[in-house]
Amino acid sequence: MNNQINNLNTLNTVSSPIDLELVKALLESVDAVYPWNPADEASAAYFEDLEQQFDWQDFLETELIASANNFYQNLDRIWEQVVVEAENTRDNKVNYLQKALSNAFSFIPEVLLAAIAQKATEVLMLEKSTGEKLVECVQTLLPNWDRDDLLVLARPFAYYMRSSEPDKLTSVIKDWENRDWSSLSEIEQAKTSLAIANYALEYLSKSNSQP
Repeated sequence: MNNQINNLNTLNTVSSPIDLELVKALLESVDAVYPWNPADEASAAYFEDLEQQFDWQDFLETELIASANNFYQNLDRIWEQVVVEAENTRDNKVNYLQKALSNAFSFIPEVLLAAIAQKATEVLMLEKSTGEKLVECVQTLLPNWDRDDLLVLARPFAYYMRSSEPDKLTSVIKDWENRDWSSLSEIEQAKTSLAIANYALEYLSKSNSQP
């Protein structure tokens, strides 16, 4: 988060002495535990110590109030920019991933690839097992399948993702790539979807590991 704020040229946006001191304090207190309950007795010592870090007597009360209002308005703008940047980064990842999936699985409908790309980007960093991530990527595309059944079907894929045999995953659908998606059986569609989800997660993992 600090890097994102720095990239937004914060010091040019928040330029008064008070603003600069407040920003500095925020950035230097990343590991501090903020007392969210002001009524708590332990909070009084925290705020008293915080106030002593600033030389408030050099400023008029009206100046403090005006600067505080300006400071929080700037924070709102900075946060909006951070959110926009994060959304743009995510959208770019989804677009790049969808293109990669289209190149690797050209016989699969684009709408399915787009859905898998979107979901894979969302679940990649979640604290879930590989099998659960694979199922998350395809569950909405396979409404007739129970989640537990998909987890069972995903086990071999999760195993190969942890092994040194990733090629076996994409080879699962080689026999079906000359057929239309709608002509595949439900289990063939499920296996194909899981194989594509695996490819998507592997692609994202490799992209994130690159400098």
